[in-house]
Order: sequence, then C-alpha cells, then structure tokens
Amino acid sequence: MQLPFWIQQLDTRLFLFINGAHDPIVDFILYWVSQKFTWIPFYAWLLYVLYKTYAGKTLYFFPIIAALIAVSDQLSTLLKNTTERLRPCHDPALQEWVHLVNDKCGGQFGFVSSHAANTMALAVFILLVLPRSSKIFQLELLAFVLLNGYSRIYLGAHYPLDVLCGWALGFILAVIFSTLFRQTIKVSDKIAVTHE
Repeated sequence: MQLPFWIQQLDTRLFLFINGAHDPIVDFILYWVSQKFTWIPFYAWLLYVLYKTYAGKTLYFFPIIAALIAVSDQLSTLLKNTTERLRPCHDPALQEWVHLVNDKCGGQFGFVSSHAANTMALAVFILLVLPRSSKIFQLELLAFVLLNGYSRIYLGAHYPLDVLCGWALGFILAVIFSTLFRQTIKVSDKIAVTHE
C-alpha cells in the first residue's frame, strides 16, 4: 500500500513518538491490555448490563455480537492481505527503532488493526442498543476502545493510521449491525442499569 508521502511521514513520526515513549511499567500494563483474555471480566460486565436491561432477550444478543466480531475480524484481515502494508515492527526502514515488548509483533501486515476494529465494533454496538446508558458506562466503553488502540501503537504492532482506520471500520459495522438488529428484534428502551 502506497500512501502519499506526507501522510506516511506524519504517520511514522506519530508512531515513533508513541512507541518511543516506553517505560517498563507501561510496557507491562499495555502488553496485558492488548491480550484478549485480560478483558474477560469486562465482557462479563457488559453481559450483566445487557441482562439488567433486557432480561430474557439477552440471548438474542449472542449471535449478533458473534457475527459482528467475526465480520469485523475477517474484513480487517482481508484488508491487511489486500493492502499489504507492513507493520512498523516488520518494516526494514524502521525495525531498529521499534521498541517491542516480549518480542511480540504479530503478522506481517497491519492495515487495518483488527484489535481496533473489533473493540470499536463491540463498543459502538453496545452503545447503540443501550441508548440511555449512564455517562460512566459510556466512558468505560470509550476507555476500552482507546486503551486497546493505543496499546497496539505503543507495542509496535501498528501505525496510528492502522488503528484509526480500524476504528472507522468497526464503527461502520456496528451501525449496520445495530440497525439490522433493531429492525429484526424488538428491544425495549429501558435505561441500562450500570452505576446508578
């Protein structure tokens, strides 16, 4: 994938700034932030919020969320293999400056970030089916998305543009899936019970 020079330069500089500001404690934290299993308690919390709002209808969410994440993951992988933009940690021009944690880099290509696409898709979908959720709950979802995206840049696996475009992909898919979901299954407009 050939980007205009000024975009590539800006993307690279921003990547080096974020990836270069490393610290052993932040390394440890963001390495675990980027792991799937770290978020199991958070996913359980989301399930609890859905259950408190929709009770018996909660089961309807499982197949749609599974399909949403599957489509997001597969589309982001397809884009990686189509655009063939090297991850910064695999780019020969950058490798000597990239700081890796536990020597983890990921596959060869990075555009777009699957982490970014999947987390954004999940967060926006949940927000759209819980339109009256509390501000605190909305901030929790925002932190979930931002932490995951930032960690991918910090850990050397993605350029900022990979993450931004991953977020855009996830957002679009969440809007499509939530619209289809609302048209197919009538869900109530109860207020989500979160921290209130």
